[in-house]
Amino acid sequence: MPSHLSRRNVLLAGAAAGSALALSAAPAHAHGRPRRPFGRYGSPSARLTSTTLYVHPRGAGDFTGLQAAVDAATGTGRTLVIAPGIYRETVSVPADRTGMTWIGASEDPRDVVVVFDNAAGTPKPDGSGTYGTSGSATTTLRPDGFTARRITFANDWLRADHPGVSGTQAVAVKVMGDRSAFFDCRFLGHQDTLYADSASLDTVARQYFARCYAEGDVDFVFGRATAVFEDCDFRTLIRPDLTSAPFGFVFAPSTAVANPRGFLVTRSRISSEAPDGFYKLARPWVPSSDPTARPMLTVRDTHLGPGIDAVAPYTNMASGHPWQDQRFAEYRNTGPGAVITVPANRPQLTPAQAAAHTRQAWLGDWRPQA
Repeated sequence: MPSHLSRRNVLLAGAAAGSALALSAAPAHAHGRPRRPFGRYGSPSARLTSTTLYVHPRGAGDFTGLQAAVDAATGTGRTLVIAPGIYRETVSVPADRTGMTWIGASEDPRDVVVVFDNAAGTPKPDGSGTYGTSGSATTTLRPDGFTARRITFANDWLRADHPGVSGTQAVAVKVMGDRSAFFDCRFLGHQDTLYADSASLDTVARQYFARCYAEGDVDFVFGRATAVFEDCDFRTLIRPDLTSAPFGFVFAPSTAVANPRGFLVTRSRISSEAPDGFYKLARPWVPSSDPTARPMLTVRDTHLGPGIDAVAPYTNMASGHPWQDQRFAEYRNTGPGAVITVPANRPQLTPAQAAAHTRQAWLGDWRPQA
């Protein structure tokens, strides 16, 4: 069983290597050309567009940190090109930065890491209390039309480092805007890693995640967004602090009752480093701020590894809101975790119903640009 520090070491290894490569004075190719920290995306002296800003941890860009770049990127349609490195900071993007794009300059999302280590129970420096779940987020994204490519969003707060803290939620990214898209990104944490949310209870936020990777243990993909996860990988982690099942839950949607579409997972994969059957696929989150929520999750055409409890893949978060009353369904899933042994525990769509559970139906007139 890996030590509790292994997760942090793995998290930082790729970015450290990428940063070292980006800062190396050695030629990038046998042809002897020097390495370019921003790759094919220009530089401060050769901008792709007048609305492009460059971020580099050692000063080769316009800014050394992401928050400083966001603060300067006023208006709409701004692009941040981010050089390889570890950006240890919290970042909050205001709602008025609509149409913003973040591009990891490396072709590997492991090379560009935005990470911090606040948890819900972490005391605020000003003594005004603790951060709470939303406040724990390393990155908070409020604007509509946000796009990220090849970036790792992480929260490396670890339970083992803080045995006295009860608020162990530690969000890597909280996404709130409509038409938010993530391509080839990673989301790393433990509890509440990826918060796919909306700006308000009566606001629908469509979000699209393509070829992404998310890992965690408790409710690590959660929220009330209308979110599509396509060709993504989800990985459940070992729990050194526990010895019996369940270790946790992959999804915890909190879809508003008036919203006909919650989470859609399609053509994806769920794997685990935990023992077989030690994880639930989902549980419904009905928050105190929305007691009428009716969580929705469809998992279709997805491989469920042996880490998922095939007999009882769903469970309750609160006894007053049983999962059977929510909108959970599956269709044509494969793998050991998808074997139907108790049909009542695995609601299945009919082919006719499945025809309405698609990316096109979820996203409507929005077509994310791959």
